[in-house]
This record gives sequence, structure tokens and C-alpha cells, in this order.
Amino acid sequence: MKINLNTYCKYFLASGMAAAVVSCSNTKFLKDGQMLYTGAEVKIENDTLPKKKKNELKVALEENLTPKPNSSFLGLRPKLYAYNATKEPKKEKGLRYWLKYKFGEEPILLGDVDREFNKDIIVNYSENKGYFNAKAKYDTVSKNKKAQVIYTLNPGAQYLISNVNFLQDSSLINQEIQALKERSLLKPGNPFDLDVIKAERQRIDDGLKDKGFYYFNPDNIIVQADSTVTKNHKVEMIVKLKDNTPKLAKEQFTIDKVVVFPNYNLRDAKKGLYNIPMNPDSLKGYEYNDIYVVDPKKKFKPRMFDRALYFDKGDIYNRKDHNLSLNRLISLGVFKFVKNEFVVSDSLNHKFDAYYVLTPRELQSLRLEALGRTNSANYAGSELNLNWTQRNFFRGAEQFKASVYGAFDVQIGGPADAENIFRAGANAQLSIPRIVAPFTFNSSSAFVPRTNIQLGYEFQNRTTLYTLNTFNASFGYQWKENVRKEHELKLIDVSYIDPANETPKFLALKEGNPYLQRITEQQLIFGPTYSYTYSTTMLPRKNTFYYKGMLDLAGNITGLVTGANVKEGKEKTIFGVPFSQYAKIENDVRFYHKFTEKTSFASRFIAGVAVPYGNSEHIPFSRQFFVGGSNSIRAFRARTLGPGSYDPRGEDNTRAVFDQAGDIKLELNAEYRANLYKFLNVAAFVDAGNIWLINDEINENGINTRPGGKFSKDFLSEVAVGAGVGLRLDFSILILRLDLAMPLRVPYYEKGERWAFDRINFGDSSWRRDNLILNIAIGYPF
Repeated sequence: MKINLNTYCKYFLASGMAAAVVSCSNTKFLKDGQMLYTGAEVKIENDTLPKKKKNELKVALEENLTPKPNSSFLGLRPKLYAYNATKEPKKEKGLRYWLKYKFGEEPILLGDVDREFNKDIIVNYSENKGYFNAKAKYDTVSKNKKAQVIYTLNPGAQYLISNVNFLQDSSLINQEIQALKERSLLKPGNPFDLDVIKAERQRIDDGLKDKGFYYFNPDNIIVQADSTVTKNHKVEMIVKLKDNTPKLAKEQFTIDKVVVFPNYNLRDAKKGLYNIPMNPDSLKGYEYNDIYVVDPKKKFKPRMFDRALYFDKGDIYNRKDHNLSLNRLISLGVFKFVKNEFVVSDSLNHKFDAYYVLTPRELQSLRLEALGRTNSANYAGSELNLNWTQRNFFRGAEQFKASVYGAFDVQIGGPADAENIFRAGANAQLSIPRIVAPFTFNSSSAFVPRTNIQLGYEFQNRTTLYTLNTFNASFGYQWKENVRKEHELKLIDVSYIDPANETPKFLALKEGNPYLQRITEQQLIFGPTYSYTYSTTMLPRKNTFYYKGMLDLAGNITGLVTGANVKEGKEKTIFGVPFSQYAKIENDVRFYHKFTEKTSFASRFIAGVAVPYGNSEHIPFSRQFFVGGSNSIRAFRARTLGPGSYDPRGEDNTRAVFDQAGDIKLELNAEYRANLYKFLNVAAFVDAGNIWLINDEINENGINTRPGGKFSKDFLSEVAVGAGVGLRLDFSILILRLDLAMPLRVPYYEKGERWAFDRINFGDSSWRRDNLILNIAIGYPF
């Protein structure tokens, strides 16, 4: 596309003039004497302060100044202009109201700025960071009805810690404080910092809470800074217990009774049925392993609380077990609210009772879900799910879930014999909040480990091709070490796939094609699977990380015991069906970076390989890798890309009927995300990747049915690349995503012609139809 230089200059000049008009037009709305506040700057006058520290102090001080000026974009203030230019709306709704009070911003004027207050903030903040001799002043710079405030700070020298002294006495609580001083946050040589002092007091409080001092408070600790005993801008830090610390705060408490109310509700509480503290005589008949479970209707088995609670009679109170018990009760999934209270029962011997007041969730729920979907492949469809959940199946917080579903995909505007897809199925899962095993499994995690048992069946009918019946069952464990690390081990994961009703059309298609033949083979897959997840995405950080690794070992022990070797003609069967034998590993790594509250960067890398051996020459179709689609490489339709440089299109250069699968997968995605307005988000993305085969697929005539599909040293030249832009409508309860993508590199084109930049032609309707892919989906792709 050629661009006329004169035209470009005109556009540039017009844009500049428009920007200047919008920028100046905001001040015309000001009254006489009013000035638009454009922000503040802090200048630091100190020749001895290192440049890095000076910049850190400057940024922190400017962040604390109030108020903030009107928001700007590329030097313009469109929100302020919308407020100024929009007339006062007559009603609190409509476009005018939205422009003025929802999108628009009321002007921030110089008169709104308390400059003396900001000067005090600058001095106080500097003193809190050890600049005890800080002095500040301010000046106002104005021009064309706009004003900026310049604050000048002379911080002086920063005071450093000379030594830290923890004062001693003979009390028990002081002995515990002395035991904590080795890990003090106050270090000789470090600057005086009020935030560090606050953190030190909190650290001491946390340590004492773990030693039974339940009623202690950080305010009971005082940290004094003494600069009179030192020279050269240094201070001695003195840490001690306040003289007026309450007696109760200095006592170490132990647990007396543990009482649980597992069926608490406000209605019964108002009737006085839950009295705290309880009369010991009223607890007769409720005791189980030193825990009193007040559950007259016997809705819950007492042993579930024995497993969840970490306090025993006679234990010294500690906050770790306190939080652990609360978190485990919540993670049972059966209680809506969990409340804990400690009541002194023996003040002389420093004992208190621990009460747990629990409000159950609705134990049963029935939910009907209807989903609609469409894509650029001219397929439209919907799915209907009916789910029933029972959260206390055997009275021990076991969760039982059963669901039935049906779904269909219909090709709109296709030929009369278009391939439509219908799916229906049912599955059931029982999740038990403990490890069911012949051995004892002890966990000190805040999350209750679970044993999961699952059964399922799916009927899939491709109307013009074939029908598949899939049965699956699994038994395994799921447990979390902490909020970041999760494990799932399925000791046995079985799938049996039984084909039926192959049409003459499909029988003709699969003749001489081993890949299509495998789709409708009877398949028996069983073996253990293990996955490990590590994530910091829930933490309030600028940079967060996610990793999930999966290992699938099918038929390994059985293949070893039976001596299976398909290449030597020793294929083994179970009930007449050959079992699959392979090893598969997949890694999913994601990195997220937050630039601001409204902009972020997200990336993902997937690498996987599946290797058949022993009783299998190929990986079962249902366990292979796929790429393309709304959550993968979005410039290519779902499961139509690869393997390698194989061209999946038919002779008429149209989309292939069948999903393309491979044994090796590499995929890389990168996405820039930004918020435009409240629920409206935009994104720009690039996707790259492909799948490959371990072995060529040769038919009985010696013909390679998917040429170019095998992994080779030239795999990088076969990587597909796509890019696009997207809209995300974030409605809190769901995120509706629309991504428009186009291919930039197509691996099945001839070598040297795979980059498609020179083919891009937005003005050509046939190019747009073949290359612009609209993906409509729910949620983010990664």
C-alpha cells in the first residue's frame, strides 16, 4: 500500500491541531480567577544523597501528594473535556448523564490543593524514613489558566541504626521476646524506617501468638530511637514491652475444651440455643476424642472435625494451628460461614475454651446451564447441562456431583450432507475429604486432601461419518501443599472407546488411511496420571507465574508383564481389545506482568510430547495433541492446523473434515491487555506453534498419508504464526471474549512462501473470508 507524503503531512497537521484545540478548550470553561491544576513535582536538594535513593524518595513523595490532577492521555484530557462540554442532564440516565458523570471527570482546580498540608506530608514522610532534619517549601507556576505546584525538599542526612537493644527482665513473655530477637528486621547499618519498625512490632506479635500469648497486641511493644548516645547521624534502637501492657496480654494460654456447633443459624441463635460459653453439664453426650460436637440432629459425623481441627485439649495456643483449623473447615466445602471464639474458662491456670460456630451451605443444589456458541467455520450450536450436587453425601462433607448433558454443532449454510455433531453423556464424581488408602496420610496443609472417584459415559455422533461410545473411570487423590502448590495423582485412569455405525462415506474415506482408521478403532487406555501445579497469580504482585506439568503413563506395567511388542508381532489384548502403551508429558508455563492497574502483559508456552512403545505403534487419537481455535493459535480454526507442513485442506482448497492430531506440541502465545472503560477491555496478541508426529503414517501401499507431518530438524520453519486484536466484556459473573485473528505464517505453504505479509488484502472479500477468523468464547484464553 502506497501512502502519499502530502496526504500524510495533512493528516499529521490536522491531528496536531485537533489535539491543541482539545487541550486548550478545557480552560475556556473556567471562571475568572480559576486555574486548572496540572499536577505537582518534588525537587530534592541534597548533593550527598545517591541518585537512586533520591529518585526513590521523589517517586514516593509524589505518590503521597493530593489531590491527583485530571487523567490525561497523550497530553490530552478527554474525560475532563467530556465533563465540560456536556450539558447538565435532566435525568440520572441516558447518554448525556453517562458522558458527564460516568465517563467524564470534574475539573481539579488549584483551589482544591492544600499546599501547606502537602508540605507537611513531605516533611513527615521524610522524617519517617530517617531524614530527621528535613525542610520543605513550595512554589506555584502558572500559565494560560493552568497551574503546577513545585515542592522543594532539603532532607539533610539520613540517620542509620547504630545498634539494636532488646531490654530484658525475668518475665516469661520477655524470655519469648528475647528468643525472637535473632531474626529482627532492625539491622545495624540500615536506615531508620518507620515502616520497618511497624513490621518488627508485627513480627514480634506473630511470634508471641505462636507461643500462646493470644491476647497480646503489636501496640504492646514500643521501639524507641535514641540519637543522644551516638554521633554522625546514627541512632540506637531500643525494643521493650510497654509498662502499661495489660496483665492478660502477658499470660500464656492453653486450650481447655474444643466445642463445635456445625449447624448454626441466626434464627436458632436468637432463641438462645447457642450459648457461649456452654455449661459443661450440657455437653454430656457430645464428646468425641476430646472434641464436643453439638449436633442434636446428627447431620455431620464427628470424626470429620477431629481431622480438620488442629487444637487438642491441653495444647498451648498458637496462631498457626488457629488459622490452619479455620482454613481446613472452610476447605471442606460444606460450610458457608466459619466463626471462631475463645472464652477464658480458668483464669488462674490461663486456660480458655475454643468455640467453632459453623453455618452450613445449602447441602443440595440443582443447576441447569444453557450455552450457545458459534465460530468462523460456519458451525453454530448449543449445550445443555443439568448438574446435581450433594455436599454432605455420607455426613462427612463428601461431595457428590452428577450431571447429564447434551450438545450439538450444526454447519450453517453448508451442503445438504454437512457433517453435524451431536454429543450426549453423563458423569458422576464422589470427592471424599481425606486420603482413602491402606496407609495413614498426615497433612499439615491448610487445605483438606481429597480422594476422587469418577465415572462417565459420552455418546458422540458425527451424522455423516460415525458414532463413538466413550466410557471412563478414575480413582485418585488431590492435595495442596499451600495456596501455590497443588498435586493430583490418579492411580488409575481408564478409558474405553467403542465405535459404531460407520457410514459408507466414512468407510470409503478411511480406506488406505491409517490415521482415519485409528479414529474408529476400539481403544482401551489405562494407567496412572500425575499433574503438578504451581501458581502465584493470586498474589498481589507485578510479576506472577503459573506452571502445570502433567505425566501420563498408559499400560506400562501391563505391557512389561505381558512382554507386549507390536513391532515384533506381539500385540496383547484385554477382552479382545489391544491396550495402549505410551508415555506422555506436557508442560504449560505462563508469565503475567502488570504495567499499571489497567494494562498488563500475559504470555504462555506449552511443550508436550507423547511417545508410543511396546503394545502401541501410535498414540491413541483421544490422547494426542491439537492446536488452533479460540484458546490456542487463534488465526487457525480449531484442530485444523498441522501436523508439521502437512496441508489439511481438501482438493477444493477448503477446510478438512477431520481434526488434525500430533504427538509433539509447541505453542507460544503473547497478549497485551488494557482496560478502556469499566467492563470494556481490549487486547492485541500474537500466537505461534504447531504439532508434529513421532512416526510417519504409512498405509499398506507404502504411501505416507500425512506427508510433512513428522518432526525433523526443520521444525522451526513449520511453526505457524498468527496475530490479532480482541474485545473482552467483563461482566464479573462472566467474561465474553471476541478475538479477530489472521495468519501471518502458514506452515503448509511452499517453503520460502510461508510468510503471508504480501498476501494481506483487507479490501478483498474472498481474502477476508479465508483469513479473518472470529473467535467467540467465554473467559480469557490463558
